[in-house]
Amino acid sequence: MRNRAAWIAGALGTAGMAYRALRRQPKPAADPRADELRRKLDDSKQLVEEREQFESGETAVDEVDAETLEAKRAAVHDRGQAAAREMRGPGTSAKE
Repeated sequence: MRNRAAWIAGALGTAGMAYRALRRQPKPAADPRADELRRKLDDSKQLVEEREQFESGETAVDEVDAETLEAKRAAVHDRGQAAAREMRGPGTSAKE
């Protein structure tokens, strides 16, 4: 009886291994969308480099000349004061 059980177990094991070996799927072919995504990634890298090159010619906010900035602020302040005086009209004085 033991001999028969060993043979049956061996046969079932062999059949299971053969079934798995025959059932294996071949590796899928490369997805054509992957090539398109790689191409888009390469294009976007070029765009980033072009943008960095373009922005290198611009003056950054923290690199603005302080004297020019103060002059612009003073000019805006003066225009605001003039507009306020004009709105008040002649004969009225501002409480300062």
